[in-house]
Amino acid sequence: MDNQFVFMFDQSEGGKKELLGGKGANLAEMTRIGLPVPYGFTITTVACNAYYDAGQIISPEVESQVLEALRNLESRTGKQLGDLANPLLVSVRSGAVHSMPGMMDTVLNLGMNDETVKGMAELTNNPRFSYDSYRRFIQMFSNVVLDVDNYIFEQRLEDIREEKGYHSDTELQADDWKQVIEEFKSLVYKTKKRSFPQDPKEQLFLTINAVFDSWNNQRAFLYRRLHDIPGHLGTAVNIQSMVFGNMGDDSGTGVAFTRNPSTGESKLYGEYLINAQGEDVVAGIRTPQPIESLQKEMPDVYQQLVNTCELLENHYKDMQDIEFTVERGNLYILQTRTGKRTAQAAIRIAVEMVKEKIMDQREALLRVDPDQISQLLHHRIDPEQKREQLAVGLPASPGAATGQVVFDADEAEELSKDGKKVILVRPETTPDDIHGIVAAQATVTSRGGMTSHAAVVARGMGKACICGCDSIKIHLESNQFIAGPTTVNHGDTITIDGSTGEIFLGEIPMIEPELSEEFQLLLSWSDEETNMGVRANADNPVDAEKALEFGAVGIGLCRTEHMFMDASRIPTVQNMILSETTKERKDALAQLLPMQQEDFEQIFETMQGYPITIRLLDPPLHEFLPDKEELLVDVTRMHLEDPHSSELQEKQNLLRKVRLLEESNPMLGHRGCRLGMMYPEIYEMQVMAIFNAMSNVMDKGIDVKSEIMIPLVSHVNELKKMRQLVINIGEQVQEETGHVFDYLIGTMIETPRAALTADQIAEEADFYSFGTNDLTQTTFGFSRDDAEGKFLQHYVESDVLKRNPFVSLDQEGVGKLVESGVKLGREANPTLKAGICGEHGGEKESIQFCFDLGMDYVSCSPFRVPSARLAAAQATIRNERKNCLKEPQYN
Repeated sequence: MDNQFVFMFDQSEGGKKELLGGKGANLAEMTRIGLPVPYGFTITTVACNAYYDAGQIISPEVESQVLEALRNLESRTGKQLGDLANPLLVSVRSGAVHSMPGMMDTVLNLGMNDETVKGMAELTNNPRFSYDSYRRFIQMFSNVVLDVDNYIFEQRLEDIREEKGYHSDTELQADDWKQVIEEFKSLVYKTKKRSFPQDPKEQLFLTINAVFDSWNNQRAFLYRRLHDIPGHLGTAVNIQSMVFGNMGDDSGTGVAFTRNPSTGESKLYGEYLINAQGEDVVAGIRTPQPIESLQKEMPDVYQQLVNTCELLENHYKDMQDIEFTVERGNLYILQTRTGKRTAQAAIRIAVEMVKEKIMDQREALLRVDPDQISQLLHHRIDPEQKREQLAVGLPASPGAATGQVVFDADEAEELSKDGKKVILVRPETTPDDIHGIVAAQATVTSRGGMTSHAAVVARGMGKACICGCDSIKIHLESNQFIAGPTTVNHGDTITIDGSTGEIFLGEIPMIEPELSEEFQLLLSWSDEETNMGVRANADNPVDAEKALEFGAVGIGLCRTEHMFMDASRIPTVQNMILSETTKERKDALAQLLPMQQEDFEQIFETMQGYPITIRLLDPPLHEFLPDKEELLVDVTRMHLEDPHSSELQEKQNLLRKVRLLEESNPMLGHRGCRLGMMYPEIYEMQVMAIFNAMSNVMDKGIDVKSEIMIPLVSHVNELKKMRQLVINIGEQVQEETGHVFDYLIGTMIETPRAALTADQIAEEADFYSFGTNDLTQTTFGFSRDDAEGKFLQHYVESDVLKRNPFVSLDQEGVGKLVESGVKLGREANPTLKAGICGEHGGEKESIQFCFDLGMDYVSCSPFRVPSARLAAAQATIRNERKNCLKEPQYN
C-alpha cells in the first residue's frame, strides 16, 4: 500500500516512533515480543498531518483504512462494534512521538449505546459493570468530543451519591447507574442541544477527529513549548480493544514504574485501584493503593507484573512507566513508555544501570537531560528550623517551596507574572491546569496518587508536588482549606516539602543543596568524555568558589563593572564620572585602584591557578549615576524648599552630567572599548589593578593565569590600541616587581562587524570570547529587555521563532556569525583560543553547536556548570556516533 495510514499492532515492527507515535511503536513492539497486549491498530502521525492539511477533515482514504483495520480487529476478537449480543468496545488514545502525559485526549468504552449496554450486561452477567462502563463512556465522550465541562457530570454524580447516602462510586448499583446515565444524557442535550450519538461508527470517527484536534489544544501547545517538542510532528491515534478493570473485586487497573521516579530506587513503584478503569488512577479522582498491596490481594498477578517490568526495562534499557489492567484475574499491558523522573532519580538510575551492566557509561550520560540538573542545585528545608506541620500527603515530587496559597490555575499564572511566588492548591489537577503548575512554585492536591496527572507533570518539570493529602479539606467557593484546627486562607504563606509530603504554615528557611555521590560520579564520567572545558561567569570570590565546587575549570567572564556596584564604592565611582578634568578623574581612579586590586587578589587566590577572563569596564557610565527622573523630582522639590541651597546646586550639577551622558540607544553607544578609547585612564587603572594583584598573589606562591578582555571591539584598530595599553602597563609592573606574568589579551566578539572581520582582529588577539547576548541583540536588532517584555514571547508562541534566541542560540543567523568568526580567526591565528560567555554557554543545544565549531570552552553561571559539563560530554558522544555512521560499513 503506497499511502498506508493505518497499521495493526502486529503489522509493523516497533521503534517507528515518528510514524506510529511513542505509544503505538511500543504497543507494536510489546505485541511482537509476546506480551499480553489487547489487540488493536494505530492511525499514524502522517494521517494527523494530512487531517490538518485538509482543513481538519479525515480523508476518504484514511477512513477506508480505519474501517478495514476495524474489520481485522473484529475478526481477531470475535466481537463486532455495535453488535447487540457480543459488542466490541475500544479505547481511543492519543500517542505523540514524544511522551506528553495527560496533554491530549482519551476516550474509553467506545461502542456503547442504549442497546449494546444491555448486551454487555447479559454477556458478562454483570449489569452493574455494564451500566457503570456506559456512564463512563458518556462522561468521557461528552467532555472530549462534545466539549461538555466534566465538572457538571462530577457535580451531578456527587449529588446523586449524597441523595442515596453513598460514600463512593463503587456503592452504586446497576439501577443507580441507569439513573445517572439518563441524567447525563439529559445534561448533554441541555448543554449542546443534541442527543448523545448512538451509532458506534459515528462515535469512532468523531473521537478520532477529537484526538487529532487535541494535538493543538492549549495544554498540549504549552507542554510542547516547555519541552521543546516540535509542533509539526502530529499525534498518532491508537484504537485498542477494551479490557475492563471495573468488573469486580478480581479486576483492577494501575500504573507501575520499574524504578522509583522520585528517588531512582531500584524497586517496583506504582499504584492501583480495584474495580476501576485506568482514568480513575491517572486523573486523581480516587486515591489508589500502593503497588505493594497488590502482592497480597492478587499474588499471581503481582508476580507476573514484576516479571513483565523486568523484561521491559531490560528490553528498552531504561526505566519504564507501565499502564496495566487486570480483568478477572488476567493481566494486560496497555502501554509502556520511558518514565518521567526527577533529576535525582535520573542520575541514580543511570549510574545504577551501569553498575548492573544494563548500559555503559556513555549510554548513561545520554539518558540524563542536562536541563534537569539544575533541579539538584536548589535549596531544601533546613531541618534545624522549628516548623508547624499542617498536614502530610504523598511525596509525589521532591523539592521544597514556599509561596502564597492560590486555588486557581489562572490566578497562579497571573500572580507569577507579577513576580509573586505561589503554591497551587487543588482537590485534583487536570491537564487544563498545566499553566498553573508551570507558574507555581509547587502544587498540592487533596486527591490523587503518586502517578496522578499533577505528580507526573510536576516530576517532569522538577517542581515540588504533594498529592493525595486527604487530611486537608479544600473549599474552593470560599478560597480556603482546613487542616485540623487550622484554616489557611487564600494568600496565606505555606512551605511544602515534596520529598516528605509535609505541609507547613509560614515560610521556613532553606539550606544549600548537597551533591550525591552518584551525581559526582556521573559528572566525572562527563569530564572523561570531552575536551571542551566548562568555565563559569563569576565576579566575586563567593561565585568563584561555587564555580569550583561545581567543577568549573576557570572563569570565562569576570565583569569588572559589578565590582563598582558596591554601595560603599558608588560615591567614588560617581566622583570619577563627574570629574571635569583628566586630573580629577585620575585622582578618583587612584582611590578605586586598591579596591579593584583587592577584588582581583581574592578571585585569583580562590581560583588557584585556573584561568580567569577579566572583562574591562563595559557598560555606559550613566548606569553608575542616579536615575534622571528621580533627580528631576529631587531638584524640583529642593528648589521649592530653598532655591539657593548648596545641596540644590550639587543636585543640579549631577542632573546636568546625567543629561550629558544620556544616550538615545546606550546599547549601541558610548560603552565597551569606546570608554577605553576616550578615557584610557579608566582601563589603565583596571589593568594596573590586575597586574598588581597578580604580583601579590604570586608572592604567596599561587599560580595565576589571567586573560584580559577588551569588550565590544568592532574594528581591529580599537583592539590594537587597547592591546598596547595593556602591554605597556604589564611591562611596567613586571619591571617593578620582577615577576613574569602569564596572561593573554583578547576580545569579546559581540557585533556583526567583529565576527565578519574576525581574521583582522585575530592578528591582535590571543583569544576570542563570543558575547552571544549582545551579538543576538545586534544581529536581530532586538533590545533584549524590550523584546522579551513586548513581542518575543508572542513570536515563540506563534511559531515565528522556534525558540527565544536569548535562551537558545539562533544557529541559523547569529550562529553563522559565530561560525564565521571562529573560522576566520583561526585561519589568521591558528593558536587562537575560542569560547562563549553568554548564558547560551549553559544551554544544551547551544553547547552542542559550540562543540561542533571546535570551541575550547563554554562559560555560564556557576549553577549551570554541572549541566554544561554533562551537555559537553553528550555533544562529544553524539559527534563521535555521527562520524561512525558516516564511515563505510564492512561485513
